[in-house]
Amino acid sequence: MKYPNIQEARFVSRLNRFAARVEINGEIQDAHVKNTGRCRELLIPGVPVYLVRAPGPLRKTSWDLVSVLKNNRLMINMDSQAPNRVTAEWLAVQGFDEVRPEFPFGKSRLDFFMRRGETNYLMEVKGCTLEKDGIGYFPDAPTARGVRHIRELIRARESGYDATLLFVIQINGVHEVRPNGETHPEFARVWEDAEKAGVRIAFLECQVTPDSLVSAGSSLKF
Repeated sequence: MKYPNIQEARFVSRLNRFAARVEINGEIQDAHVKNTGRCRELLIPGVPVYLVRAPGPLRKTSWDLVSVLKNNRLMINMDSQAPNRVTAEWLAVQGFDEVRPEFPFGKSRLDFFMRRGETNYLMEVKGCTLEKDGIGYFPDAPTARGVRHIRELIRARESGYDATLLFVIQINGVHEVRPNGETHPEFARVWEDAEKAGVRIAFLECQVTPDSLVSAGSSLKF
């Protein structure tokens, strides 16, 4: 996936979960942050950020903040909508007979249902933007929704589906994701439960630039 007309800016401050103040060519403006996570290790005053113009009559801002440069070396895509878009592009070339997004299962809507022949697959997608010493970690904040989704995958596996929890790594040069038990112990426990139940834990590595996020391969084989 590629963003049109990317604009470099400097991060000034986070106004709330949805908005930030940025400096564009010396002018202070507000931008919509396309990630409601904490992202405290990323959104630091003065860091380069990259914006996409997104005008609209109902919008309060004219820009979306989609990526950031960490420590002047590590490009990270922050767009929480990007992982599903990249996964859809990747699944489209995996030889499935059918791919359906937003599939209702239990009390949730899991991101993708796939079918190949007589085999049915369910997949939940999570985007990883937290990096420590070259390793990705998830989540960056407690996520009851994430725990619920993994429990649904366990139930799907018990019901006969081939079930996968896929982490889209939105960080250049990072090859794996580990559970962030320090931030959310319950998530780490349910991750372990999922592995024991036969849910696949897989990673989709990506090449990240300020204006693009492109899948760069996965060890996941269907």
